[in-house]
Amino acid sequence: MKALEPAPKTSKAQMVGRVLLGLMLINAGVSHLTYARLPFQAQVPPWVPLNPDLVVLLSGCVEILLGLALLALYRHKAYVGIVVALFFIAIFPGNIAQYTEHRPAFGLQTDTARLVRLFFQPLLVVWALWSTGAWTALRQSFGRE
Repeated sequence: MKALEPAPKTSKAQMVGRVLLGLMLINAGVSHLTYARLPFQAQVPPWVPLNPDLVVLLSGCVEILLGLALLALYRHKAYVGIVVALFFIAIFPGNIAQYTEHRPAFGLQTDTARLVRLFFQPLLVVWALWSTGAWTALRQSFGRE
C-alpha cells in the first residue's frame, strides 16, 4: 500500500460536486448553530453521554470546517474526502436513532419518511469519496489500479 496522492486528477463534474458538497456542509453547519438547533437535537441518540445541544453545536462547527476544507484544501482533497465520508458514517447512528425512536424532525413525520432518509446517507459517503477523487486514490493506494 502506498500513500494517497494528495491531489488526484478529477473531472469538472467532480469539482462541481465537491464545491456543492462543501457549500451544503457549510449551510448545514450554520443551521446547526442557528435556526435548526432544536430539530437536530432529535437526531442525537439518547446513549450519547453529552448534552444534545452541545452535540448539535459541535457537529455544526465540524460541518462548517469540513465544508471549508472541501472548498479550500484542493491539494489535499482526497484526504478531506475520506474525512468527510467518515464524518457521514459517524453521524449515521443519529439518523438511525431518529427512525427507531420515532422522532419527528425536518418534516419527517412518519417512520416511512425517516426510513427512506436512511438510504441517502450512504449516497453522501459515495459523493464525498467520488467528488474528491478519494475513491480512485484509495483504489490506487491498495494497488487495484
